[in-house]
Amino acid sequence: MTGKTVTRADLGEAVYQEIGLSRNESADLLESVLEYMADALIKGETVKVSSFGSFSVREKGQRIGRNPKTGEEVPILPRKVLVFRPSQVLKSRINEVRKPSEDTTN
Repeated sequence: MTGKTVTRADLGEAVYQEIGLSRNESADLLESVLEYMADALIKGETVKVSSFGSFSVREKGQRIGRNPKTGEEVPILPRKVLVFRPSQVLKSRINEVRKPSEDTTN
């Protein structure tokens, strides 16, 4: 699967097109939302976006791993990881199968 990567600039442009704010205001709004989400995650809060999914931070404990080249055991230190759980609505949209009558290739 290859596809385009959606960037901050793309999201800002989408806000500009949909809402009608100036491009600068749209970019500022996007940055504010992303900053708010990041701050909430840093504080250990869960960020839920209705019909999209939720973001949370999970603690992973220390464990022993292996260096794939040498096979040597090495400790993997405890850390925090960001977890995204898509909503059922998003999962359904991703997995929708186009009906043959919707096919536009003739």
